Amino acid sequence: MITGIKDGFRVVRFRRAAAVTVTAGAMLASGALTAAPAQAVTAPTIVAKGGYVMNNANSAGLYGKAANTKRSTGSTTKIMTAKVVLAQSNLNLDAKVTIQKAYSDYIVSKGASSARLIVGDKVTVRQLLYGLMLPSGCDAAYALADKFGSGTTRAARVKSFIGKMNTQAKNLGLTNTHFDSFDGIGNGANYSTPKDLTKLASSAMKSTTFRTIVKTKSYTAKTITKTGSTRTMAAWTNTNTLLGSYSGTIGVKTGSGTEAKYCLVFAATRNGKTVIGTVLASTSATQRATDAKKLMNYAFARLG
Repeated sequence: MITGIKDGFRVVRFRRAAAVTVTAGAMLASGALTAAPAQAVTAPTIVAKGGYVMNNANSAGLYGKAANTKRSTGSTTKIMTAKVVLAQSNLNLDAKVTIQKAYSDYIVSKGASSARLIVGDKVTVRQLLYGLMLPSGCDAAYALADKFGSGTTRAARVKSFIGKMNTQAKNLGLTNTHFDSFDGIGNGANYSTPKDLTKLASSAMKSTTFRTIVKTKSYTAKTITKTGSTRTMAAWTNTNTLLGSYSGTIGVKTGSGTEAKYCLVFAATRNGKTVIGTVLASTSATQRATDAKKLMNYAFARLG
C-alpha cells in the first residue's frame, strides 16, 4: 500500500536521526528504538443499506456494504438512459425532438419528477440530457426513449430502448442489473447493486458530454415553440447537492422512490485521484449525501 511505503520512509528517517542524536545512556535506559505503527484508516459506518466506493483509476474496491445485493435504484437508472443515448452512432446532440402530450401525461399519472417540458416545443437532444440528469426529468427520459428506440409505435420504441439499456448492462458485465423502465419508475424488475451502478457510472464518465452535464449545477434551455418563437425555460437545478458541498465533486446522479428510498451515485477528484461510488436505500436526501461524503473521505484517505 502507498501508506505503507510512506510509513517505511518515515521509519528510515527516524532511525537515522536516532543514530545521531540519542546518547548511549539514553539507549540503554529506553531499550531499542522502534517506530510507532501507522494509524489505520477506520472504515466508516453508513446508514444506507448498500454502499460501494472504488478507485476509478484501476477499479479497485475500497469499501463495500452489501455491495452485490440487488435493490431498486430509483432515478440513478437515468445514468444508463443517458449512456444509451450517448452510445448512438452518428449522434447529433443538436437534433430537435418535439415534446408530445404523452410525455406530460406520463409524469402526471406517475407523480414523477419533471423537467417541465412543454408540449409542442422543439428541444434538442443535448437539452433533453440536461433535463434528464439535473432535475431528473422523467418527461425528458420518455422523450429520449421515444426518440432513440426502434419501432412504428411509441410503445414499441420504448420497449426497444429499454432493451438497449439491458444490452449495455450485459456488455459492461453488470450481472446483477436489470432495467424494465427508462427512468427508474420500475415495474417490478428494475434493479441493480452498489457495485454495478458504480461500474456503470465509471463507464458513463468516459464520455466528455456526460461528464460536462453531471457536474453542471444549473442549466437554462432555450427551446423553439410550435409557433416558431424562442422560449427560455426555467433553470434546471442539479439535484446532486454534493456539487456545492463537497470539494472536488464531479457528479453523478441522485435517485429516490418508495421502494428505492434515497440513492446517490457520486464521484470526486482530489489531488489527481478520482473515486466513484454508490449508496442505495439511505433514509433521506440529507443522509444519502452524508453517507457519500463518508465513503469519499475514507477512499481518499486510503489512497493517500
